[in-house]
Amino acid sequence: MGRRLRIGLVATAVLTVLTAGCGGGSSSSNGEATKSAAAVFSDVQHAALAATSVHVAGAITDAGSLLNLDLVLAQGKGKGTMSESGLSFQIVRIGNDAYIKGSDAFLKQFAGAAAAQLFHDKWLKGSVATGNLKALAPLTDITKLFKGAFESHGKLINEGETTFQGQKAVAIKDSKDGSLLYVAASGTPYPLGAKESGASKGTITFDHWNDSVSISAPKGAVDISKLGGG
Repeated sequence: MGRRLRIGLVATAVLTVLTAGCGGGSSSSNGEATKSAAAVFSDVQHAALAATSVHVAGAITDAGSLLNLDLVLAQGKGKGTMSESGLSFQIVRIGNDAYIKGSDAFLKQFAGAAAAQLFHDKWLKGSVATGNLKALAPLTDITKLFKGAFESHGKLINEGETTFQGQKAVAIKDSKDGSLLYVAASGTPYPLGAKESGASKGTITFDHWNDSVSISAPKGAVDISKLGGG
C-alpha cells in the first residue's frame, strides 16, 4: 500500500502517481471486520485482481505537487485524465498503444512552445511496450495496477469497522507508512479507497467495479514514433 506504486511519465508525459486499493458491496456484513488484517488483505487482493473494471479517482500531494487522476481501467486498457499542478492530459490505452492529448500548458511545459502549437488539440500515439510511455503500462491496466499496489507493505493492523465516504468499511493500517486501506465490509470485499499520510497526503477512491467499459482509439492520432519519439 502507500508508496507501492510510483509511476513516472517521462518526455511528453511526466507525472508521479501513488495509489492503492478500493471497492463496493451489498447491505449485509461479509465478516471481514472480525478477520485478521492479513486475512482481510488476502481477500481484498483476490477481489481486486479478479475484477474486470474499476473507476479510480483522487488527489495526492507528493513532494509539494498536487497530483489528480480520474481513470477507468479494465484488462489491458484504460482511459481518463491526469494532472500535476494544473498541467493536465487525457490518456487512452488499448493493448500496447497509448494515446495522449495534453493541454497547451502541458505540451509547452514538457515539449516546448513549438510543440504546443503543432500538437494543439491533437492526440499523440505511442507504445507502452517500449520507450518513453512504458511507465504508463502499470497505471492503465487493472491487473498491473493492483499487483503493484499490493506488492509490498509493512505490518498490517485491522482497525475494525468504520465508514468510508458513506459506506461500511474495514480499515487496514500499514504500520510502515501509516496509510489506511478501506475494504468493503459488506458484499464482495473490494477496496473502497486509501488515505496516504506523511510526505504523501491525499485520498484515492475506487468504485464502479465490473461495470461495462467502452474504450476506443481516438481518430487521427499522430504517431510519435514516426517523429523520432516514443
